[in-house]
Amino acid sequence: MKNTPIDKPHNIEKNQLKEVIEDPNSDFFLPDLCRVQAVFSLLIVTELVALLFTLAHPSAKLMDWNYLGLISLFGHWTVLTSAAVLCTARPILAKLSINVAATTAFIIILFITIIYSLVADHFLRPQSDGVVDTLFLLKNVVISAIIGGITLRYFYLQQQWKNQRQAELQARLEALQARIRPHFLFNSMNTIASLIASNPDIAEEAVLDLSELFRATLNNKKMLIPLSEELALCKRYLHIEGLRLSGRMTVDWKLSNYDGSVLIPPLSLQPLVENAIYHGIQPRTDGGTITIESYRKKNTVYILVSNPFDSELSESHKKGNKIALDNIRSRFEAIYEQQAIMKTSQIDGIFTVTLRFPVHQHTH
Repeated sequence: MKNTPIDKPHNIEKNQLKEVIEDPNSDFFLPDLCRVQAVFSLLIVTELVALLFTLAHPSAKLMDWNYLGLISLFGHWTVLTSAAVLCTARPILAKLSINVAATTAFIIILFITIIYSLVADHFLRPQSDGVVDTLFLLKNVVISAIIGGITLRYFYLQQQWKNQRQAELQARLEALQARIRPHFLFNSMNTIASLIASNPDIAEEAVLDLSELFRATLNNKKMLIPLSEELALCKRYLHIEGLRLSGRMTVDWKLSNYDGSVLIPPLSLQPLVENAIYHGIQPRTDGGTITIESYRKKNTVYILVSNPFDSELSESHKKGNKIALDNIRSRFEAIYEQQAIMKTSQIDGIFTVTLRFPVHQHTH
C-alpha cells in the first residue's frame, strides 16, 4: 500500500487544531445581542416600528418626517442601550431561573426607557422648568413594556424550538451512526477471520488494528470529529484490508492542501473506503488503486474517494453503494442542511464519490 502519513488522534498538533469556541450560555433564552447580525436586526425592526408609529400619528401630511426622525432617534437610543446592557448582563442572567432572568431583563428595558424619556422630555421641552410630562413618560413606558414583553417572549419560544430541534437532530444522528457501526465492525471481523487460516501472524496484527477501530468507533459519542481523526480511522481500516488483499490494493493519498481540524461526522469516510474496496478492488484479479483526496477552498471542504469501475459490475456496484451513500447523505443533510452536497460520477473507468460541505464551527 502506498500511504501518506496521517496524524493519529492523539498525535494531532495543538496548533493545527482550531479550538471550537462555543457559547457557554447557548441554552439561555436571551440571545447574544452583541453580535453584528443581532444589532443589524434590531436597527431594522426599530426603524420599521418607528415608521408604523409615524404613519399612525395624526398629521396633515402622509409622512411627518420630523416626527419620524425623533421617533427613530429615541427608539434607536433605547433599543441599542437596552441591547448593550442585556448583552453585558447576559452571563449573570443566565445563572438565574428563567422567571427571574426574564423579569430582570424586562425591568432593565423599562428602566432604560424611563431614563431616555426623561432626557428626551428635557430637551424637547426646555421651558418646562423640570416638570415632567407624565403622559409622555407613561406612554413610552407602556409601549416599551408591550414591545419588550413580546420580544422576550419571542426569544424564549425561539430557544424552546431550538432546543427541541437540537434534541431531534441528536437522536437522528445517533440512530444513523448506530446503524452503520455494526456493519463496519462485522466486515472487519470477517476480514480477520479470512486471515486466520492462511496467515495467523498477520491476523494477529489485524486484531490489534481492529482494537484501535473499536476504540475509535464505540467510545466516540461526538456528533462531529476532526477530519484528521476520520482519516486516521480510514488508514487503520485500509491496513486491515491491505493484509487480506495481499498487495492487490494501493492507496493514493492526496492531502497536500487538506485541513485536518475541520469537523466531520464520524464514520463518514470509512463506508466510502469500504465500498471502494468491495466494489472496485476486490472483484478485479489485478486489484487497483483507491484515491483519497481532500482539500479546502476558503470555507468549503472537498473530499473525493475514487476507485476503479468495471461496467459489467455497474448494477451490483450501484446497489451495494446505496445503503452507505444514503446513510452518509442523511447525516450530512441533518447537520449541514442544504449546504452539503454528495455526488457520484463514473468517468473513464473510475467511480468517484465527492463530498462538499462548509467548515463547521461548533459541535452538536
